[in-house]
Amino acid sequence: MNLSLLDPFSLAQDYPETLTSELRSGHSTCIRFNRKGDLLASGRIDGAIVLFDVETNSLARILRGHVRQVQYFSWSNCGRYLLSASQDFRVIRWDLTKTGEEAMRAVRFVAPVYCAEFHPTNVDMFVAALYEDTPYLVDISSIKTLKLALPSGPLRRDPAAAEKHAASDSRHQTTACVFSSTGEYILSGNSKGWLNIISTETQKTVHSHSFTNSCITYIRLTNSGRNMVLNSADRIIRSVVLPEKILPDEIELEVEHKFQDVVNRLFWNHVMFSGNGEYVAASTYHNHDIYIWERSLGSLIKILEGPKEELGVCEWHPSRPLVAAVGLESGKIYIWATTNPQRWSALAPDFAEVEENVEYEEKEDEFDIQPVEDVKKRRLHLETETVDVVTIEPVRGEEVGGWQMPVSLLEEETESEEENVRIEGPRRTKPAEKKEGGRSKRRRGEGEVRVVQ
Repeated sequence: MNLSLLDPFSLAQDYPETLTSELRSGHSTCIRFNRKGDLLASGRIDGAIVLFDVETNSLARILRGHVRQVQYFSWSNCGRYLLSASQDFRVIRWDLTKTGEEAMRAVRFVAPVYCAEFHPTNVDMFVAALYEDTPYLVDISSIKTLKLALPSGPLRRDPAAAEKHAASDSRHQTTACVFSSTGEYILSGNSKGWLNIISTETQKTVHSHSFTNSCITYIRLTNSGRNMVLNSADRIIRSVVLPEKILPDEIELEVEHKFQDVVNRLFWNHVMFSGNGEYVAASTYHNHDIYIWERSLGSLIKILEGPKEELGVCEWHPSRPLVAAVGLESGKIYIWATTNPQRWSALAPDFAEVEENVEYEEKEDEFDIQPVEDVKKRRLHLETETVDVVTIEPVRGEEVGGWQMPVSLLEEETESEEENVRIEGPRRTKPAEKKEGGRSKRRRGEGEVRVVQ
């Protein structure tokens, strides 16, 4: 992207507008951008994980370890490690600097895994919420995996109330969990609408707050960790402001805004924050739209219209106005972005853009033949300028001196003709087939292109 050719007013837009492209490699079920935003992880229904390079829309790597549908992703802050949770009862930590079995560390549970989140500073620790089972805090720093059970019921400070609700509290199940920004606490939501704050060190609940009577299906924090969004089964998305430092005895959680469709009363499949935390977006149940609200005002500002299929997991790029979502029926990854018209007048001060053809008046010496010596001198002078094409400027959220995975362009990374990566935009018409002697023949090379732009 040449920034000098773009309109500065179009770059100031913070949210996407139109559906621009599609990605596909198998049937995708979940996606997640890394913190830097240069890689997009896509989990497939067959358990394979595909990493896309966001800048080039190319296939970076295929990871194989799961045997069933991938449910959830979590990236480490450095971008080197990827955590994947699947319906095959396993969570795998991937080290992208290695290949083969050395790259994966698998932890098996007794039930399918809802979600698994990395600790913000310790890549050897994560928290996992299981289907109808106890959530666990897992430590894989040693050869033997350490699993620490976490509570699912709320904390009731009144002994009489705790005894009264003991039977009902025992039936609570954790459905979503994340770490706080510092990693000192775990924020977990359960099937009865309670948000529990659990100490990472003691694995005990230090505070509980009831936001709804319905199940909390998803919890997401901004990159700063100061804002939290809750998706629940009562058709309401709640944004909550978290204190800078969590003190169990003084903490008070209040709902900042409630986002809902009061007319259609839609359920929400997935919810997310924008990269800067100023916007909240959600995909809809039995619908093909993505709603975008401004978090500070709580107002709806945009409805992204896309394909004629229901959208599942959706993700916002960490630093760009770009949204990616997964189609539930086709398994394609749809991408919404801003359209930036180029300003060719930025190439030269005297360059003028015209809307229609005009007759050009040639200057007197414009096309005169220059002496060969002058041309050589000008070329040699240009060759002395040093052009840096190696240095990559860091983006927001990237650690200085962090690791960057190279893109693999080997042909053996692709699997079969049906599962090759397809980057789809406006389609070209197929070449006509020639019939000779009653048989249809196609010239060599036609129909063999897998990348359509």
